Amino acid sequence: MEMGRINSLISTSALLWLILVLENVSTVYGNAEGDALYAFKKQLRDPNNVLQSWDPTLVNPCMWYHVTCNIDNSVTRIDLGSANLTGQLVSQLGQLTNLQYLELYNNNISGKIPQHLGNLTSLVSLDLFRNKLEGHIPKTLGKLQKLRNLYDRIIHILYFN
Repeated sequence: MEMGRINSLISTSALLWLILVLENVSTVYGNAEGDALYAFKKQLRDPNNVLQSWDPTLVNPCMWYHVTCNIDNSVTRIDLGSANLTGQLVSQLGQLTNLQYLELYNNNISGKIPQHLGNLTSLVSLDLFRNKLEGHIPKTLGKLQKLRNLYDRIIHILYFN
């Protein structure tokens, strides 16, 4: 009878341990902000390897270079100015809900500004100066009440659509 109780206790302990391990694995590989930034990285050509630390298997992107986070490990700043990056912005960047500064000036980023950047309600500064963007500034950026700085090299041509 005592042996059955010990086996039950061991089984329960093993189950609890497995649950804790699986929960931590899902946290490591299930970080939405890391996934969003990694999707951006995959769209970019990075000849200087400034994004080499952007490893999606790390717990969160707060350990990556050029990324700053708050005390809650949520991304608040991306500093990739003058990094010689080529590629396009991705809509997944709109998932970085606590992002305050998106600094991408002086690169070769082309294409359109994604409408999903209008989801960045904490955004204070969007610096896209000296890139090769085209089209209109999405109307969704007009709802960003905290946005104080919008820099684009062709701001005279771009306008809120």
